[in-house]
Amino acid sequence: MSVSPVVSPGAAPGSAPAQAAPTQAELLDFVRRTAADAELVASLPLDPEGRTWVRLEGPGGSEAWLIGWPPGTGTGWHDHAESVGAFVTARGELKEYSLAARLPTDGWKTLELNEGVDRERTLPAGRGRSFGRHHVHEVLNESGEEHAVSVHAYYPPLPRIRRFSRTGQILRLEQVERPEDWQ
Repeated sequence: MSVSPVVSPGAAPGSAPAQAAPTQAELLDFVRRTAADAELVASLPLDPEGRTWVRLEGPGGSEAWLIGWPPGTGTGWHDHAESVGAFVTARGELKEYSLAARLPTDGWKTLELNEGVDRERTLPAGRGRSFGRHHVHEVLNESGEEHAVSVHAYYPPLPRIRRFSRTGQILRLEQVERPEDWQ
């Protein structure tokens, strides 16, 4: 894994940051435009064994990341707490598995999920999605040979990430990470 300095793709010199909180649609527009920046995407160092990332300057004070995914890597099940977000595949293909269910925000360790809550999306280069608060998902590069690269943005900047394990319909809260754990 690597962390690089914050870069601002396509920012005009002397431009002021936006005053209003960005919407999901604005975050999705930002990640789409950034994913289309071939020079930025090509500048990401790729590691054959672990994900790499560069923090970007997102719109309106959002947190944004350019992430490289080696073949066979993924995030595991997680959410982004109170943040809304968006991501787009810039190169390769990612798979997203998500839950169409609102989980309690606190006070639980194990939940039994109802049938029919599972969703699956294939996101080739140029495709992505936005999501609301407490969206539970895992993102994977299922390719056995090709790196994938994606752009992600979150607002407000991630206050925490809850990580889960899943066995069948049982979801278990395993860990809560704070920004200092991944920056």
